[in-house]
Amino acid sequence: MNKEIEQYKKIITSLFEEISSEDEVIKKAAAVIGDSIMQDKVIHVIGPGGHSNLAVEEMFSRAGGFACVNAILDPGTNLSHGGFRSLKVERVPGYANAVLSSYGVGKTPGEVLLIVNAYGINAMTIDSALYAKKMGLTSIAVTSRSFADKIPKDHPSRHPTGANLYQSVDIFINNHLPYGDAILSVDGCEQNVGPTSTFCNCFTVDYLTVEICKYLVSKGYTPPIFRSGNLPGGDEYNKSLFEKYSGKAILLF
Repeated sequence: MNKEIEQYKKIITSLFEEISSEDEVIKKAAAVIGDSIMQDKVIHVIGPGGHSNLAVEEMFSRAGGFACVNAILDPGTNLSHGGFRSLKVERVPGYANAVLSSYGVGKTPGEVLLIVNAYGINAMTIDSALYAKKMGLTSIAVTSRSFADKIPKDHPSRHPTGANLYQSVDIFINNHLPYGDAILSVDGCEQNVGPTSTFCNCFTVDYLTVEICKYLVSKGYTPPIFRSGNLPGGDEYNKSLFEKYSGKAILLF
């Protein structure tokens, strides 16, 4: 293994260790989400902007993941429609309100909105938190405090108020994203490579999924977890979960 990849591996591993130090707050979030699941509610999950959508996909319709996820994967910020387009859309104030409303977020009391955004500063991200507050939802953020605190308040990426996501939600889980995201220098290249945000986001939400599962089991509740459809009997196993939640989540499984 070359020295750059060895260094990259060590950095990613160290970030996972830092995220693991958030165990208590992750367990707190898991209990809130678990209580909601036991009331037959879905988990609303949004990643407002670019690659943060990948963390939503990580939680959605997959082996080892919860069936009760209402994945808010809006085409406006989906990278398949263009990276610069996504960047522009995530900066539009008020856009999140229309998206969340269209996905049925807030129709049922006691719901939870999980907001996953590595930087935690753009307009769509902050508006998602404000929408949750307005609708009486419990808001949980997976984001980076250190990154948000270093970005100037007047940066074009920011919400007009200059607010940070970690300060705008009920529960904040620090994903420990390093400043700048890409952390690996290569001789002869001016810009760093080796991005970290997707690793930080996805490890954190998978950690949270495990803790939700453990919480539900501790309460004597069977976690609604999908099995791989590529395994024998997988489709049959998942059918009852599909039928239970298909009318409560906007996207089909």
